[in-house]
Amino acid sequence: MSIDVGARLKEVRLKNKLSQRELAKRAGVTNSTISLIEQNRVSPSVSSLKKVLDGLPMQMQEFFAMDLPEKKQFFYPADELSDLGHGNIQVWLVGQGYPQRSLSLVHEIYPPGADTGSDMITHEGQEGGFVIKGQMELTVDGETRLLTQGDGYYFDSSLPHRFRNNGDTDCEIVSANNPPSI
Repeated sequence: MSIDVGARLKEVRLKNKLSQRELAKRAGVTNSTISLIEQNRVSPSVSSLKKVLDGLPMQMQEFFAMDLPEKKQFFYPADELSDLGHGNIQVWLVGQGYPQRSLSLVHEIYPPGADTGSDMITHEGQEGGFVIKGQMELTVDGETRLLTQGDGYYFDSSLPHRFRNNGDTDCEIVSANNPPSI
């Protein structure tokens, strides 16, 4: 029988009423480290897991010996969402630990000048979203459009694309992609 380290860590963290950010701070690691472990996107080394557990505090033996009931989560408070962004771009994922998740639903915040990079992005699936606040320059397959509050987009993610906030205020987007790319 294998143990789902990510689900177990999340359960223990929530049981201790800690956000990912707070556990990361206590353990001296980045909150993306906690997020990646909880999503089972990385398998922590024994020393890394010990460092994280020291932030609870909890012994390794106790962590693996615990009998945790499987609990489904349907609601995701803002302070429990994981910031999976990079640089100065914030990307808050809803339903991170949801079993067999087939959709990424995210709230993205791009400060002025933020850009997904000079290289165009491509990945499997489709994505769409709405600009909630500010403006976003979106390039898809060589076509560029300035989207403002209330505007939406939808495209095949296999097409080269790029997001860039060339405005003076934060741009907020709510988007979804399927299959999940994060």
